[in-house]
Amino acid sequence: MERLEKLLAWGGVKRDVLFLILSAAALGCSIAGVSLFPFDMAWVAVVLCGVPIILEAVIGLVTAFDIKADVLVSMALIASVAIGEDFAAGEVAFIMQLGALLEDLTVAKARAGIEKLIRLTPRTARRLTDTGEEIIPAEQVRVGDRLRVLPGETVPVDGVIRAGQTSIDQSVMTGESLPVDKKVGDEVSSGTVNQFGAFDMEATKVGEDSAIQRMIRLVQSADAGKAKIVGLADRWATWVVVVAVAAAGLTWLITGEIIRAVTILVVFCPCALVLATPTAIMAAIGNATRHGFLVREGDALERLAGVADVAFDKTGTLTLGTPKVVEVCSCSPDHDRAQVYAWAASAELRSEHPLGRSVVRCYQELGAGEAVQPTEFRMLPGRGVRAVVGERTLTAGNEALLEESGISIPDQVGERAAGCLKEGCTVIYLAADGVLAGFLALADTLRPDAADTIRGVREAGAEPVLLTGDHANAARHIAQALGIQTVRSGCLPEDKLNWIGAEQEKGRQVCMVGDGINDAPALKKAQVGIAMGGVGSDIAVDAADIALVNDDIHALPHLLALSRRMMTTIRCNLTFSMVLNFLAILLAMTGVLNPVVGALVHNAGSVLVIINSALLLRWRYK
Repeated sequence: MERLEKLLAWGGVKRDVLFLILSAAALGCSIAGVSLFPFDMAWVAVVLCGVPIILEAVIGLVTAFDIKADVLVSMALIASVAIGEDFAAGEVAFIMQLGALLEDLTVAKARAGIEKLIRLTPRTARRLTDTGEEIIPAEQVRVGDRLRVLPGETVPVDGVIRAGQTSIDQSVMTGESLPVDKKVGDEVSSGTVNQFGAFDMEATKVGEDSAIQRMIRLVQSADAGKAKIVGLADRWATWVVVVAVAAAGLTWLITGEIIRAVTILVVFCPCALVLATPTAIMAAIGNATRHGFLVREGDALERLAGVADVAFDKTGTLTLGTPKVVEVCSCSPDHDRAQVYAWAASAELRSEHPLGRSVVRCYQELGAGEAVQPTEFRMLPGRGVRAVVGERTLTAGNEALLEESGISIPDQVGERAAGCLKEGCTVIYLAADGVLAGFLALADTLRPDAADTIRGVREAGAEPVLLTGDHANAARHIAQALGIQTVRSGCLPEDKLNWIGAEQEKGRQVCMVGDGINDAPALKKAQVGIAMGGVGSDIAVDAADIALVNDDIHALPHLLALSRRMMTTIRCNLTFSMVLNFLAILLAMTGVLNPVVGALVHNAGSVLVIINSALLLRWRYK
């Protein structure tokens, strides 16, 4: 049996395409009465397309007593050959293999996400000993070990900072668009990246307990738990086989004509039923591709049609993922907002901090002039920068840096800054020569089409939800701006996973839209995962069922509506094919149809199903 399975697996899709081409040519020759051999050319289709069907039916019955549509097809093939109806046998085998090929093409998928996650796992760690530093494999780190992490290095294990200050890029775990300042006593997670400033840490969770390893297990478990849809023809195969055999047997007993019984088996073959779903899916996938969606899982659109909630990550999905200066405040009559902005850009000109670089970039985009190179510059990890520009000493950073420098913040300025913080902004204070000059507020900006997308998703019949690793203020501000009612902030990968699981237990299917590595488990767990293919990580794309190639999220409502339209087309195809089958059975019972005509009738039904499905290629939503 194992040898048979290996034989059937040989060649894959390329083999099936070759066999179908040869079989189509052979059937054409059979119709024209041309033969290159001393037998009917239809036998080429019987052997190339029919024998694999019979072998698969035998393997399924013997190994698992699994009755699928190929059991009835095998009976029809054998019966047709037995009474000399070679063309009917070849035609049925050809149509069934064509349907199987279409299904194989629609369910083909790539499985590279988990491997890429594993490659993210830090390979080495810098352990501190009595004699200095030593580089060891990350898996050899033990709880309690003292480690040093240099700028640009990945944190090897979970731990707590014991010396030093820095900013950590936590996007791999939380999806936060901005780095997080860390000081002594703060926790850091494996897989996150040290932006600048060396620090010493104590390992608290190592090996399989580390954050990055937990995420890998989340992706694996979420993928294993996702249900796969079974083709309708296979789902009803047992009953179809029983009814077909009973109808053929009774007809033979009553009429005494075996050709009528064979005709019933031929027309009972669920060719149109097998083609109904994959042809519609293929056409819908083609439509989705034209709108910028790469459908990576064959049944993704089928699953998408049933979703009740569409959960969005915030950073990089609904927002652009790039901090932007949204407000500049001056708190002294001696200088205006433009001066505060220019000073801040000059002070941050040599900064390695992402926020500092964003200030410089936004100032340059404004076209107000060039920032002045500082003559002295000092980076203060976790707090800000201090620079001498011209004759002024500029201090730019957070509130902790101002307190450390003895610079007070007037109540009016503090209230205004607090208002910006409530809207999810990050505030950089600026002082000149020890006196507060003002502040800049930076925020991640919404995509221009985000509001229309959320409105369209709701009109398409799904409820938008916001799941983000960002803090509550930023999440609440974005949700209010877009009209999203359900918000979950501060989400780690397992939090998103748990929320989706809880909704599924309530009977509500969820579609997840995300872009970051931290979204990978949720993309796997959701009924359908959609990844931002342009700005998103490769791991998020590999974890998703659908990738949005150009990050143009305004087409999401079209995709939702397309999936529902596709299901309507599939239902129409199934209804038509079943009605046609039963009419053909009645005609076969009365002797009106013979096996060849019966094969042509249900072949015509298959063609009509394909034509109806093809209409999806040009369908447009609104």
